[in-house]
Amino acid sequence: MDPFGIALTTLVLFVSFGFMVGVLFGFFGMGGSFLVTPALLVMGYPARVAVGSGMAFVFGTAVIATLKHHDLGQVDYKLGGLMIAGTTAGIEVGSLLVYRLEELGLASGVIGVTYVLLLGAIGSFVTRNALTNDGGGTSGSGPHDGADDEIDPDDIPDIAKEIQSYRIPPMLTIAGGIQVSLWMVLGVAFATGLLSGFLGVGGGFIRMPALFYLIGVPVPVAVGTDLFEIVFSGGFGAFTYGLNGGVDLSIVAPLLAGSALGARIGSAATNIVNEDDIKIYFGLMLLGGSVAVAFQQAGDYFGIEAFNTVGFALIVLSAFAVGGAVIYSTVATMRAQTSVYTTAVD
Repeated sequence: MDPFGIALTTLVLFVSFGFMVGVLFGFFGMGGSFLVTPALLVMGYPARVAVGSGMAFVFGTAVIATLKHHDLGQVDYKLGGLMIAGTTAGIEVGSLLVYRLEELGLASGVIGVTYVLLLGAIGSFVTRNALTNDGGGTSGSGPHDGADDEIDPDDIPDIAKEIQSYRIPPMLTIAGGIQVSLWMVLGVAFATGLLSGFLGVGGGFIRMPALFYLIGVPVPVAVGTDLFEIVFSGGFGAFTYGLNGGVDLSIVAPLLAGSALGARIGSAATNIVNEDDIKIYFGLMLLGGSVAVAFQQAGDYFGIEAFNTVGFALIVLSAFAVGGAVIYSTVATMRAQTSVYTTAVD
């Protein structure tokens, strides 16, 4: 293929990949660095460029998705600010644990196994919970989509109710009219930050379920608030890598061109798709990621390059499969709503 054809193919690949990742990012509040960085590494880009460009993409997509969630009233800025403070402290402690494990020569193995187990555990828990309809299952277009609307107590998970029962002053009123202790919020933020710093990931797959299952925030608001946090972490990471020449705009620009539309579609979908469906898709995404990372860890341990390729292929396939399911579910719900409206008018 001639150089122009190669350049055009690469451009189309980046734009389409950016679109699908944008859908996932806007819908789940995670999926950026989880998908983009491994893809760039497999394509042969240096680690510094892959990570730096991935962070820049995450920052840009998070800004786009957060603005859409803001329009839908699905961002709790007060909660997001507290989560940023607690998460930052947790990341520092998590990184210290990594340094200690590196001194013992155990870092790679322990982190890899923890990552696989955590992805699998959270994915299984979220999927099982959604399928059994524990803790509600309201439609995203229901009466408590916005951060200021009251949430039905029946929609709050039991674990979150237990955490909310500890009335340790000062008390805060957050999304959905929820009353919770400041110390409980900071404790959850610190714990998620600890895991994020230990695993070396953005932590969206930890924070989003933590906001819902541990604090009781409605799922759409949990996604929007998580994205608000990622704006800051992604922006700082992109700035740091950019200073050292780790951000390649020829990669970031086409990815963002695709995600600009995808992120808005994914964000809008949280206001349409049933909350239980959101949780099911999220859980399946993490389960697929767990299997994929397990293949990559096995490939590194046994020195089998084919396992790494299979792991990467599984990540991409799961992303496109779940992203496609999100779009299909959104379109199907909108058609059903239109049909009901038309019938009512007739």
